[in-house]
Amino acid sequence: MEEKKAKKILDDINFPADLKKTPPEKLPELCEEVRNFLIESVSQSGGHFGSNLGVVELTVALHYTFDTPKDILIWDVGHQAYPHKMLTGRKDKLHTIRKYGGLAPFPKKTESEYDACSVGHTSTSISSACGMALANRNKKNAPQIVAVIGDGALAGGMAFEALNHAGDVGVDMLVVLNDNKMSISPNVGGLEKYLTKIISSSSFVSVREKGRKFFGRVPILEKFLRRAEKQAKGMLVPSTLFEQLGFEYYGPIDGHDVKNLVEVLSNLKKIRGPKFLHVVTTKGKGYAQAEKDEFSLHAVAPFDLETGKKNGSSTKKITFSDVFSDWICEKARKDEKLQAITPAMCEGSGLSQFRKIFPERFHDVGIAEQHAVTFSAGLSAQGAKPVVSIYSSFLQRAYDQIIHDVALENMDVLFAIDRAGVVGPDGATHNGSFDLSFLRAVPNLVIMAPSCENECFAMLSAGYKHKGPAVVRYPRGGGSGKYNQEKYNSLEIGKAKIIREGKKVAILSFGTMLENCKKNAEELDATLVDMRFVKPLDEEMLKNLAETHKYFVTIEDNTIAGGAGSAVNEFLAKENLKVKVKNLGLPDKFLEHGTREELLKEIGLDEEGILRVVKSFIL
Repeated sequence: MEEKKAKKILDDINFPADLKKTPPEKLPELCEEVRNFLIESVSQSGGHFGSNLGVVELTVALHYTFDTPKDILIWDVGHQAYPHKMLTGRKDKLHTIRKYGGLAPFPKKTESEYDACSVGHTSTSISSACGMALANRNKKNAPQIVAVIGDGALAGGMAFEALNHAGDVGVDMLVVLNDNKMSISPNVGGLEKYLTKIISSSSFVSVREKGRKFFGRVPILEKFLRRAEKQAKGMLVPSTLFEQLGFEYYGPIDGHDVKNLVEVLSNLKKIRGPKFLHVVTTKGKGYAQAEKDEFSLHAVAPFDLETGKKNGSSTKKITFSDVFSDWICEKARKDEKLQAITPAMCEGSGLSQFRKIFPERFHDVGIAEQHAVTFSAGLSAQGAKPVVSIYSSFLQRAYDQIIHDVALENMDVLFAIDRAGVVGPDGATHNGSFDLSFLRAVPNLVIMAPSCENECFAMLSAGYKHKGPAVVRYPRGGGSGKYNQEKYNSLEIGKAKIIREGKKVAILSFGTMLENCKKNAEELDATLVDMRFVKPLDEEMLKNLAETHKYFVTIEDNTIAGGAGSAVNEFLAKENLKVKVKNLGLPDKFLEHGTREELLKEIGLDEEGILRVVKSFIL
């Protein structure tokens, strides 16, 4: 007879209301169950891993203490919200996370009333919390507002702008810093825990507030009291910065002591005004491999629980990031002026090897995209040759700096833009859908879109050689898979390449969409052109094609609005060339998460979809 499994506390918990029925002494046991469930689920489905293991106790304590969803909980960065999803009605769907039609990889307003904001990028939570707190300032029974920021997000300038404002206006809100050594990490011990309990206790707060009211009548005494309090706390805890910004600082405390977390959070609920709680956690807590290797198990494909190794084939395909890594290391050996810059995306964007070989020429500026771009302009101004490696969707945050600090001054900066186009499982917040559109409008930029890995290498060389700002944008993963290290530097700026000559229809492909057009060009007997350059366009070729073809079909992995196809349209209109044009690209909507192949099929940019549209257009 099969032995019946022992019932777990987690089995009966689907929502925070269920969680609140758990006796306090059982919370550590529950946290272990949450962590084990998370490990088991993500090992099968893949997803963000290490950061979620680190916030289990914090998530349990927050939902145990606060009355969510009436009280508002904002997660920043959003990839640490898996335990939050588990405790807010989505536990049984966790295995679908990041899959087509499944749970979103980050908090999403339309997915759950417990998700106050849709969050994918970083450093935004305190701004959102400040706005919500101000909107509720004069309401009776106003909700408690809590922003959880971590995984390096506090390094973002926007976070400090929000802290400065929130502290100045004195709103009722709590900022919880999940410090997992990816940001700041002071020591944690019994003294700090004891001090935080004392500082956040009702008796301490009562004495402090009564003292302030009494001494407030005498400005000199009030000033003396505040200074004495800050100096006393400053000797024991790192509070000075946050208190100068107008926040009452508490911590640091152990983020894996769930009982203490509940006690401290319960005390802080009673305190009015801006509050800052510093919680120290271990990224990957409870899974040895994730604790040892913070990056490789930050986000994972399905893996073996015992070894931590990825399931399936171990054969690694060459990616565009690998090509960039090859190129920048080779170029740096030849040119000592080269400097590499990334905003906290070293491993993801292919700079790990460069960092090892050229540590003094490697600059990880943290989650600070605006600074990364202007810093690069400063390097260029003094004769260095900066190469900025950045994800497409993160570059959006530095648009003004591209215009004002780089393009306006025609600075000699090369941008290697990774994760362009449809990214896939990370969804709308991470798809690089707009870079061609917003960059094409900026004067002085050269914009290139390689169709394959070899071409990517050549374009990086051409962009580096070019005097002025240049962009090479490429997708996540690989392209044709035919990277044979054919490293040539003879690519001419602004010149397209005819792949196949045909009749009547010219398919103008920008970037890696070329692969999805080759079979269709054969079937349609169409001319196929690898356009290569979005700016400048190969105008001479376009004129020649317009004389011999009746139809143009442009195709790109970018939104149609303002994209590469729009550039062709504008040129044809300017030259009064009579060609019928069909633009194919990403639609005017935010794409959901799924594999790249699933999403391209959904929007008709797979081989069959392209063929169907082109046939309909030319008939």
